[in-house]
Amino acid sequence: MRCSLRERKETNEMLDSFFESISWPMEPPPAYGVFHILFTLIGFAVCGFSAWKLRNVSDKVAGRILFFCGLFLTISEVFKQFFYYFVMMDNRYSWGDFPFQLCSIPMYMCLIAPWLKPGKLQRGMYSFMVLYNLLGGAISFTEPSGLLHGHWFLTLHACIWHMLLVFVGLFICFSKRGGNQKADYWGATWTFIALCGIAFGLNCFVQFGLGESMNMFFVGPGNSPIIVFKQFSEWFGWYINTPIYIFAVCLGAYILFVLIYWIQNKAFPFSNKKAPIS
Repeated sequence: MRCSLRERKETNEMLDSFFESISWPMEPPPAYGVFHILFTLIGFAVCGFSAWKLRNVSDKVAGRILFFCGLFLTISEVFKQFFYYFVMMDNRYSWGDFPFQLCSIPMYMCLIAPWLKPGKLQRGMYSFMVLYNLLGGAISFTEPSGLLHGHWFLTLHACIWHMLLVFVGLFICFSKRGGNQKADYWGATWTFIALCGIAFGLNCFVQFGLGESMNMFFVGPGNSPIIVFKQFSEWFGWYINTPIYIFAVCLGAYILFVLIYWIQNKAFPFSNKKAPIS
């Protein structure tokens, strides 16, 4: 049976009241203040230790771990979307907060990848979460303006979310399920470029079709809010900044890949020395 207009209104008011009741305000913690430093140090230590201890689990157990990480991310993201709708946007959906940023992708991949057969597609997703999402999660704590908000829920959500990306990336890396073979970098990078293309299409549709602001993956149309790239956007335009930004992210992922490859294989991926079979 369809809900009546009155029932929908009552449900909406109930949800509005609930989310308003938990919208505890806070003074945004300062970057490199006590909260930021302690959360970062303790979080990285816990993630690193846990990922290392779990590195030898079976593929079945690894799949369950990643799936439940994805499930946690999904539930927390749905909660955040409701929070934005009822508290931050006054019963209006914010397309700018649609979950399709670079750091949103593990929410989808962790739910999908464990069900795939071992092969290029699964390993490509795993490698992407190592080389791009581990990188993005870690960097977000070095420039934490996107993590520290004026509400407890949003601050904790952002910090826990990005720390979980660090755990997922380290877990896949330590278990050698992705990110440590020569083909892994290109599989992850083509995935990143494809996602940038999808994000750009979404941005255009929402901006020109719906008249709303949206800049998924920060590839435009529109200036990037990211430090350094924000200046490039203002100086040269978003269309010049976007390829520079994409190249810079790919370069950062490659540097991380070279580091992982060297640590695990004691050789560089561009050398002729054959890596031991893992």
